[in-house]
Amino acid sequence: MGSQGGFGQSKEFLDLIKSIGEARSKAEEDRIVIREIETLKRRISEPDIPKRKMKEYIIRLLYVEMLGHDASFGYIHAVKMTHDDNLLSKRTGYLAVTLFLNDDHDLIILIVNTIQKDLKSDNYLVVCAALNAVCRLINEETIPAVLPLIVELLSHGKEAVRKKAVMALHSFYRKSPSSVSHLVSNFRKRLCDNDPGVMGATLCPLFDLINDDPNPYKDLVVSFVSILKQVAEHRLPKSYDYHQMPAPFVQIKLLKILALLGSGDKPSSEHMYTVIGDIIRKGDSSSNIGNAILYESIRTVSSIHSNAKLLEAAADVIAKFLKSDSHNLKYMGIDALGRLIKLSPLIAEQHQLAVIDCLEDPDDTLKRKTFELLYKMTKSSNVEVIVDRMIEYMISISDDHYKTYIASRCVELAEQFAPSNHWFIQTMNKVFEHAGDLVNIKVAHNLMRLIAEGFGEDDDAAYSQLRSSAVESYLRIIGEPKLPSVFLQVICWVLGEYGTADGKHSASYITGKLCDMAEAYSNDEIVKAYAITALTKIYAFEIAAGRKVDMLSECQSLVEELLASHSTDLQQRAYELQAVIGLDARAVEAILPHDASCEDIEVDKNLSFLNGYIQQSIESGAMPYISENERSGMVNTSNFRSHDQQESGQHGLRFEAYEVPKAPVPSKVTPVSLSSTTDLVPVPESLYARETQQISSVGLASDTGSSELKLRLDGVQKKWGKPTYSSPASSSNSTSQNPVNGVTKVDVATTINSKARDSYDSRKQQNEIDPEKQKLAASLFGGSTKTERRTSTSSKGPKASAADRPQDSKAASVPNKASGEKTNQVQQPPPQDLLDLGEPTVTAAPPAVDPFMQLEGLLDSSNSSAVSNSGGAVANAPDIMGLYRGTTSSEQSGGGGYNPASGDNLNLLSELSNAAAVRGTTGATIVSPLSPSVKGANAKDSLEKDAKVRQMGVTPTSQNPNLFRDLLG
Repeated sequence: MGSQGGFGQSKEFLDLIKSIGEARSKAEEDRIVIREIETLKRRISEPDIPKRKMKEYIIRLLYVEMLGHDASFGYIHAVKMTHDDNLLSKRTGYLAVTLFLNDDHDLIILIVNTIQKDLKSDNYLVVCAALNAVCRLINEETIPAVLPLIVELLSHGKEAVRKKAVMALHSFYRKSPSSVSHLVSNFRKRLCDNDPGVMGATLCPLFDLINDDPNPYKDLVVSFVSILKQVAEHRLPKSYDYHQMPAPFVQIKLLKILALLGSGDKPSSEHMYTVIGDIIRKGDSSSNIGNAILYESIRTVSSIHSNAKLLEAAADVIAKFLKSDSHNLKYMGIDALGRLIKLSPLIAEQHQLAVIDCLEDPDDTLKRKTFELLYKMTKSSNVEVIVDRMIEYMISISDDHYKTYIASRCVELAEQFAPSNHWFIQTMNKVFEHAGDLVNIKVAHNLMRLIAEGFGEDDDAAYSQLRSSAVESYLRIIGEPKLPSVFLQVICWVLGEYGTADGKHSASYITGKLCDMAEAYSNDEIVKAYAITALTKIYAFEIAAGRKVDMLSECQSLVEELLASHSTDLQQRAYELQAVIGLDARAVEAILPHDASCEDIEVDKNLSFLNGYIQQSIESGAMPYISENERSGMVNTSNFRSHDQQESGQHGLRFEAYEVPKAPVPSKVTPVSLSSTTDLVPVPESLYARETQQISSVGLASDTGSSELKLRLDGVQKKWGKPTYSSPASSSNSTSQNPVNGVTKVDVATTINSKARDSYDSRKQQNEIDPEKQKLAASLFGGSTKTERRTSTSSKGPKASAADRPQDSKAASVPNKASGEKTNQVQQPPPQDLLDLGEPTVTAAPPAVDPFMQLEGLLDSSNSSAVSNSGGAVANAPDIMGLYRGTTSSEQSGGGGYNPASGDNLNLLSELSNAAAVRGTTGATIVSPLSPSVKGANAKDSLEKDAKVRQMGVTPTSQNPNLFRDLLG
């Protein structure tokens, strides 16, 4: 926009455009734009900005955004401008938002109502502006809000509105096909619109629809042919001409549609022959757009049902392209020739010298396109010349991606059209040698399989010749430096399988070569693995043939080195070699039979060969095998440690509700206030052990019934230490154990485991053609024209020995969740206090100094802090009285108070096992759990003794280091 544009831009704006255009570097341009951004931020935030000024600011923001800088601070002002009643301002706002925003921007919701209002406007310019925004900004979620309005606009009086409405529906189809699937008939109607612009716009959505499924639109072939004929005959207004070509883009789109509809359909194709022939005959090759129409016509001829006259006309056009001095036209000619060669292979022979010139052209793109053409026209008579040319080109380029592509093409052609075994082996050696590790490993495996199986022939002499030729060539190549790893693997496998098969080479000679190669590539473990396996095969074949095996010193050194290797795979192969050498001929022949790499390996999954041994062992008293399902359901109660290890596999989600706890059995023991009891008396070890064993019997009876009272401590108020409630919503993968008051405190939590040129001179005379080119053309295009493709054996499954493929071990690690990770549980209200023994409720604050904490002062500070706060996993101190109480209820009811599948946070069995495993700091004796058949002391007696202990007086007045030892005898 210049100052003569009539929009009245300010001098500041014109200076901005001028300075950006005169910037000499990107850095200078960035400085100008950044300075402009600061200015716009300041100006655009001023109040009462005139509309003319705001429009200019929005246009300057467009420049900022197009130059790659952020102008998001002005997006909202562009949205506001779309609401303006002034047509120029509204169109400027719509232009800005379509460039600023995308269809999932947060500000889209602010302009949907404005778009709806503008689509109903009487001013068609406003409607067109809104339709432009619809095509860019309406997403899948907001399509229903504007779709009815768009459908109404298809019958608008202005052709510009109808065309943009069709474009909007096309954009809806691309974003959400299901939303406009019921409106396909509208596209058919618009195809007959009086305005050529609307008809041309309708071709785009119809092309997408036909591309998805052409069958429902076969009836439109006659209509499309009629439209194309009218366009080609200049029946459209002159305004649709481009370089004197009538509506060329409409012609190209119609030709693409006809190619889709006529593919494999002879009746439909017959309707197209006349019009396509007229377009090719009247085509203007003097302009690029004329050549584009001719090229598209050739593509259509190659897609529809073939016609001899059309093929001849297309061949004439291709000849013009190939004789042109333009590389672009030559490229189009090579591409078009590649399309027609499938229908008529004789066409290529008419242009053989032109193809040779393109092959020798310095233009790399043209050369690559020519190689694709040669690949399509390869047959057994010219495969040697084409593959040799491809390998020469592969050696000359440095692009690894295209080198890989050329190598795969060479391998494919060599496998399908190899004239001899010797040529095939030599060609594959060249590919591996020059392409290196870029060759796919599957190519190496296929080569091994082809050498082992042959080319589908039943001639044993041909097999032997192929293998001998491979061995001879590999023995010559093996001494060359820096061979690719994939090639070395093939060499090792072939020498191991067939190195001594023909008797020309001794075993010592082959093994020496293999050892030298393993030493030369000592850093490649895969090559060393293939080498040691090849040695094993050679020695096994010698032993099976009854010949004496004399291992060379270098082979012995290699084996000793691999026996101490850090790679377990190499160690195993070395040990297998030693074991095979020590076996007799019969065993070795059974283990590694000669030339059996292609034999199928039958795996006995049931291990039936062990049935006799198993039966004999069972008769001798051995225990029968227990399946995994049976093992997972067993609960080992012989010791708590093994039980604790099995719990992780037994826990699971339970969906039944918790049972209502029964009322506790009244106790005759006189209630004693815990807040005032500080006297202790010595407790004999035997009594303590007996009581612990009595408690353990609660868990032993857990499988006998689940209908009785269960021990639940979540939400239960603690009776010792600071008054608080246990938290049921936390878990830990560790168990902390602290001795408190002579009793081992166990904090138990559920462990959680979580589970990418030389141009062709058309005026050359025949006697001026280079004899070498004539000879090359005779090699490429001479001979039989039938495509003789050898049967590929790729359908056969690979049968290479599994021992030749090193196994890569992968250690799978299972991450454990961090300690203290919270589990999501719904907080339940505190249940009934099962441990309430009738003592009075303590309403006063706890004493400043807890007398039991004085005893805990004997412990170190870390343990003391762990007592007061263990991460919120469970209650800090297990309630021993509650354990006694639970024992009493369990014995009276005959059912277990513990269920291993329950979600209680306190795992009683785990607590007791850990309590038995951990010594206190004062050397307390480890308590061993009793067997299930041994009963503990009577719970009633235990309660009475406990109360008696609390009433008798030992008041600690100082921290006595020998107090626990004295108390516990």
